[in-house]
Order: sequence, then structure tokens, then C-alpha cells
Amino acid sequence: MQAGVGGAAGLEPMGRKEIVAIAIFTVTYLLISGRRLKVLPLNRPAAALLGTVLMVAGGVMTPEQVYRAVDYDTLVLLLGMSLISAYLYLAGFFDWTADWVLKTAKTPQRLLLYLSLTSGVLSALLVNDTICFMLTPLVVAVVVRGRLPLLPYLLALAMSANLGSVATLVGNPQNMIIGHLSQLRFLHFSASLLPVAAAGLAIQMGILRFGFRHVLRAASLQAAEAAPRPLDRRLLGLTLGVLALVFAGFLAGLNLSWTALSGAALVMVLARRDTHQVLKLVDWHLLLFFAGLFVVVEGLNSTGLPNQIYARLRGLFGVTAGAQAWNLAWFSMLGSNVFSNVPFVLVAGKWIPGFANPALMWKVMALATTFAGNLTILGSVANIIVVESARGHVEVGFWDYAQFGIPVTILTTVVGMVILLLVG
Repeated sequence: MQAGVGGAAGLEPMGRKEIVAIAIFTVTYLLISGRRLKVLPLNRPAAALLGTVLMVAGGVMTPEQVYRAVDYDTLVLLLGMSLISAYLYLAGFFDWTADWVLKTAKTPQRLLLYLSLTSGVLSALLVNDTICFMLTPLVVAVVVRGRLPLLPYLLALAMSANLGSVATLVGNPQNMIIGHLSQLRFLHFSASLLPVAAAGLAIQMGILRFGFRHVLRAASLQAAEAAPRPLDRRLLGLTLGVLALVFAGFLAGLNLSWTALSGAALVMVLARRDTHQVLKLVDWHLLLFFAGLFVVVEGLNSTGLPNQIYARLRGLFGVTAGAQAWNLAWFSMLGSNVFSNVPFVLVAGKWIPGFANPALMWKVMALATTFAGNLTILGSVANIIVVESARGHVEVGFWDYAQFGIPVTILTTVVGMVILLLVG
């Protein structure tokens, strides 16, 4: 990789098509990253869909190019894992888990620890957004039932979901995209990132325990007043068995997307449950959001602007693999909070083959873009899901989150990078 950039005195002149593409991307991003506007009350999936239509209507892309821009492997992987999670929900697994955590914890401090571990482990196995969607109402019910303050447990749920999800290629959407783009083996990726996730969870627990030490010391855990709904043991055993087979396929190097979808189809056939129930639990909004996002980002890439920006910045990353790793980590953290992690990965992922050690850089990008989600309340979809789901019980302000999110993000990233560079 060259340290400098030859002949790049400035960005190349742009034509009408490029200007239109950049304008559409900018408008779409603003709609995605901000709150809904009164004049245009669109949520994230609707904004991405609008951006897709505008790319065609504006002459930036043809319908055929739109179809080719969608990364169907990522959508199939998300669908497969969502279906398996839906069957676990119908079996009562998440209700049972939340109630078990409350009964086993005994003390507020131990409940915080068990909740962090549960959220982190489940997010590594399934998808962090799905885990937060399924667990938040149950955690709120458990904590309110136990007469405890909600804030520390909501932060633990959201932050642990982000931290734990870095451990596997199916833990979060950006890791799924990285897995597809990098072609890294599932086991190779997890061997490097699992220790990073474990260290991150320990750091987060230490910060939350210290920050809420007075609140937790003054609280007492009350016994549960109601039992969770009964487990469907047959469905639970079937789903967990298929999930184990799916992960065995991942470890064996099988195609991630079709292994997950095959597992989901197997449960659908053997479960003997009304599939309408299951399909209603799939987050179709998330699938639509990513499909539209793939198109809008590809429209931006077609202008050549991201490559021109990288050509001007590449010298700043350094020449050695170590320097590039640290610089890419901070750049990815900044980019993820400015552009959101998934759009950033889609754009910056095209730069990775130009680095000295691409395999390491893919892992650095996974680490940095995932841990960056803990910086602020708007840093990841998982955070927003947790906060919005608990809004009827507690209002979590920007600083309520950031005063813990900032130190957690900085410390976990620094320690995680050291571990990653040692492990390789």
C-alpha cells in the first residue's frame, strides 16, 4: 500500500448523474439517521425505499442495476436467523430465560451480571437487534416486578447486545455483510473476536457496576409475583437442536445464508405450528431497510466519490499493518457514528483489499463498527429498540446513556484492539 497519493490534487469534476446520486444519498441518510420529520414522516425502511425509487427515477440506476445491487446473501441470512429466533420466542424461551435470570440472581448486582452475560451470549448466537426486540419487554417486566431501577439494566441489555454480537459473523447485520464481502471462515473470525467480546463485556460490567454502585447497593431484589408462560418443551428442544446443527454447519464452512435458512425451513416443517404466527414475528421492516440501503449505497459508489475520498485519505492510514489497524479502527468508529455502521461498512468495505493485511482489517472493521454502537443512544438500532420499548416506564436521555457509553466505547475499543493484534 502506497503512503502517498499520486495525481490526486482534488476531486474529479462531476456530471449531472453523479450530483443527483450524491443528493439522493444525502437526503436518504438524513431521513434514516434523524427523527421523523413532520413534513415527511418516514421511518428508516420507508426512507431507504424512497431512496431506491429516487435512484431509478433520477436516472442514476436502472431497475436491473438495482436488482444486482441488493446483497441477497445478507438478507437470506437475516431471514433465516429471524425465523429461528421467532420459534424460540413461540416456545417461551425468552420468557423462561428472563424469569430464570431473576430467580437465580438473588441480588441486584448479580442480576446486572447475569443479564449482561445473557444478552451478550444470545446476541452472538442470534442477531443483536432481534435479541433486544425479544428481551426488552421481558427485562422491563422482570425489573419492575423485582422493584429495581430500570436504567442500569436497560443499559446493560443494549450495550451487552452490541458487545457480544461482535463474536460471530451472525451477531449483527454489519458482521453479516463483512462475512459476505471478506469470505472469512466462521471459526477463524470467532477465534479472533470471541476474546475481544469477552473482554468488552467485562469492561462494560465494571463500568456499570461502578457507575451505579450507590443505586444498586440501596436496592433489593424482590421475589417474582407471577410465573412466565409455560415452555413448549417439544418446540424448544426442536429449535435448539436445529440451531446447534446450523452452527455446526457454520463451523464446517458451509454457506452461512443457506445454512441458516435451511435450519429455519427444517423447524417450520417439523414444528407443526401455524406458520402465520412465525412469519408475523420476522422483522420484515429490517429486511426492507437493508435491501433499500444496498441500492442507495451502490448508487453513491457508482459516482466514484467514495474511491476518490479514499485515494486522498489512504496515506493517513500508514504503511504497516499495525498502524493501519489502529487508524482504521478510529476512522471506522467515527464513520459509524456519522453515517451509521451498516452504510459505512458498505462503502468502506471496498477499500479493505488495498490494505497490507486485509483479513486483519476486516476484523478491525467488525470490532470498531460494532463497539462504536455503544457511544451514544443513537449509535445502534439495538440501543433504539431498548430505549423505545421501555419508554412507557422510563425516559432515557442522551446524557443518561452517553456518560456510560463514551467510556465503555473507548475502553472496549482500545483493549479489544490490543487483544485482536495479539491474537491476529
